[in-house]
Amino acid sequence: MAIEFQDTRQSLSATLFATVDSIQGRTVTLRQLFALIGEQGLLFLCALLAIPFLIPVSIPGVSTVFGAGIILIATGITLNRLPWLPGRILDRPLETGKLVPALRKGAEKVARIDGILRPRLLPLTGGALMNRANGLALVFGGVLLIFPLGLIPFSNTLPAFAILSLAVGALQRDGLFVLLGYLLLFATIIYFGVLAVGAMLAGTGLAAIIGG
Repeated sequence: MAIEFQDTRQSLSATLFATVDSIQGRTVTLRQLFALIGEQGLLFLCALLAIPFLIPVSIPGVSTVFGAGIILIATGITLNRLPWLPGRILDRPLETGKLVPALRKGAEKVARIDGILRPRLLPLTGGALMNRANGLALVFGGVLLIFPLGLIPFSNTLPAFAILSLAVGALQRDGLFVLLGYLLLFATIIYFGVLAVGAMLAGTGLAAIIGG
């Protein structure tokens, strides 16, 4: 069953608090949680998966797993539906006894972010077309994150900051952060291009030395 996410200007913390109130005292499935939290929950997951790569040099191999997760989630955002997951995972009942306190604590922490961002440059965050474009940008950011360049400084950091800015900006309808995310994607492309040119020049120089 496809879940169609609707655009909302409600803060993520308000969405989480509403979710906590609606699931108390019963079991809930992952599918129901996705439906309750909606697109905001997917954007929040994208931001969360980008956080480990905000240091100059990341642990090799981790970016492949997390980047793939971001691509999967962002594809769901782009298609305006729940990302594909096995039915046994989506429909497995979860006890809310421990889930509710965790969600409430998460909502309280997210509420601190609400005060930093604010709705602005709304054409970059509103409407189905722009939301799908931002979803594709997140997919592209996940692809850049997967590039096996983790030992090269900032090769994971730049796309991670781009993903974080795009996700948080879309969450809070802050077009300034969305714009920053696009600029960071562009900066990542330029940086990777410089690395590629440098590698080719180094290879050409090495070949000349060997050949000479």
